Amino acid sequence: MGKILVADDQFGVRSLLVEVFREDQHDVETAENGAEALRLFIAFKPDLILLDMKMPVMNGLEALREIRKLDSQVAVIMMTAYGDIQTMETAKDLGILYYMSKPFDLFELRQRISDIFKRIAS
Repeated sequence: MGKILVADDQFGVRSLLVEVFREDQHDVETAENGAEALRLFIAFKPDLILLDMKMPVMNGLEALREIRKLDSQVAVIMMTAYGDIQTMETAKDLGILYYMSKPFDLFELRQRISDIFKRIAS
């Protein structure tokens, strides 16, 4: 179906999402911080990025700024347990499609991803 990059510093979250998305026939790569996400973005060229806000080395917002310098169109879903209004507005200004609070509803996330790939395909 599509190529998804999951960037989250929590191993359990990455493992769960890899299992779920591979079950849905997606090609999935993972990063544990924003710097690794940026490196994988360049090498893997994902169609969609799930990006955690709070990560070591380079946080999600910093990574998103760098990704947008390379590609202004790639689909991005931002995830966080620590959302604040200013950060959410900045992420929206950088063109994220959705902002999901942790813990997230896995069924809702799968549906949003399905919708995104339907739009990309059409």
